[in-house]
Amino acid sequence: MTHFLHTEDDLRAGLAQLIARDPRLQAVADKAGAEFTLRRRDGGYAGLCAIVCGQQLSVASAAAIRDRLFAAFDPFHHDTVRLARADKLKRLGLSNAKIKAIKEIGKAVSRQHIDLTAVGNMPADDAHTALVALHGVGPWTADIYLLFCLGHADAFPAGDLAVQEAARIAFKLRQRPDAKALAKMAERWRPWRGVAAHLLWAYYHAVKKRDGVLAGDIKPPAKRKSANG
Repeated sequence: MTHFLHTEDDLRAGLAQLIARDPRLQAVADKAGAEFTLRRRDGGYAGLCAIVCGQQLSVASAAAIRDRLFAAFDPFHHDTVRLARADKLKRLGLSNAKIKAIKEIGKAVSRQHIDLTAVGNMPADDAHTALVALHGVGPWTADIYLLFCLGHADAFPAGDLAVQEAARIAFKLRQRPDAKALAKMAERWRPWRGVAAHLLWAYYHAVKKRDGVLAGDIKPPAKRKSANG
């Protein structure tokens, strides 16, 4: 059964289930306190593009490019973007790799090779596999999309640096776990790994007094309206 995090009540219910599986997380939740809240963003083509276009950039730079992209294509539609001239997209601050990525994703959506909303109804691992098959979508991007845009309760971005660092501190590890080690650690948290990710981000913020630095990509995009899902 696929669980979703659409409301704060969903998140809290998931936390109770998560702590029942791993009682160590009670102390993490106590420390996270009010920082532990649900973060959701719009999904569909716009949501995925917002994540992709900010990869490997600072939060400020990513937000600036994202805002220019959405302003240039309003309403934001996959056919309009995929057919746009590359030089127009480049003037918005997008690299050649990101231009190719958002165009290829737009092509996949247009040809109905993927439904970016329906993919959220799949088991987490199957949904992850479907998304990383898209050009320009890596593991972190796929999991961030599933978690923040679709509310998939079992999506887990094991490659996220803040989640890794939070786990290191919370569990008193000698070094920060890499993606493989953290994914193995998270197995006991199924099917609530997404709740664990929210919790570890909140814990990181509470301990470090700053937002997480996300590996490879940007933080979840600001909510906006899209003409096409």
